[in-house]
Amino acid sequence: MSEAYDIVLGTRGKSRPVASDYIAHMIEGFHEMHGDRHFGDDPSVIAGVGRLGGMPITVIGVEKGKDTTDKIRRNFGSAHPEGYRKALRQMKQAEKFRRPVLCLVDTAGAFCGLDAEARGQAAAIAGNLAEMMTLRTPILTVIIGEGGSGGAIGLAVSDEVWMPEGAYYSVVSPESCANILWKDAGRAADAAEALHLTAADLLELSVIERILPEPNPADMEGSMAALAACIGEKLTALLALNDEALLAARYEKFRKIGRIPS
Repeated sequence: MSEAYDIVLGTRGKSRPVASDYIAHMIEGFHEMHGDRHFGDDPSVIAGVGRLGGMPITVIGVEKGKDTTDKIRRNFGSAHPEGYRKALRQMKQAEKFRRPVLCLVDTAGAFCGLDAEARGQAAAIAGNLAEMMTLRTPILTVIIGEGGSGGAIGLAVSDEVWMPEGAYYSVVSPESCANILWKDAGRAADAAEALHLTAADLLELSVIERILPEPNPADMEGSMAALAACIGEKLTALLALNDEALLAARYEKFRKIGRIPS
């Protein structure tokens, strides 16, 4: 077993905190919004408004669910197009009031069923990518567990992307990658190493900006309070920028990914 694949398996553990846990511990007075005004609501995506240390904030989280019933209702965190459209609706509302946006990502990937494709899954994700790049309010994304494929990046075109040490972020899951390259899902551990999907790898490649400590199950309140303070500090700094400086820095963030130092 590789170290990278151990991290991937750890993100799928039953005891790992999900988006609703982060919201419950960090966001005061959270009020959830529903629906995309096109088709319906997607329980895989939680979106709403609240306060982070007194700061008004929009929060969007991909939610895997907790027990079996909840996981099924949430489609195990694999969002439908209406989930991405709901998220974008809330982001555009945040832009109107220049309220910062916090995205909490934990997904193996967007749902790839026929019904999702019929309702425009690819277009919904692509729309989020385009709109988030020019959204005139700060955006911070935290990959709290799995960060799989377009399902993750559909909520990660942000001013900064952070990850706990035990999360991963990848263009494809190791199992799918192994199937594509070697026609053998049993080589997922080899694929995980090749994908450079760990927080340390991604920080080196400038894909993410910060590695966070893993939440401490024995002191969840303390862990979440520390994270909330870091998020609040960063968003306050981003709010101090004018729109032109904010968008220029966001553009440069993505231009520098994978750039080889001279």
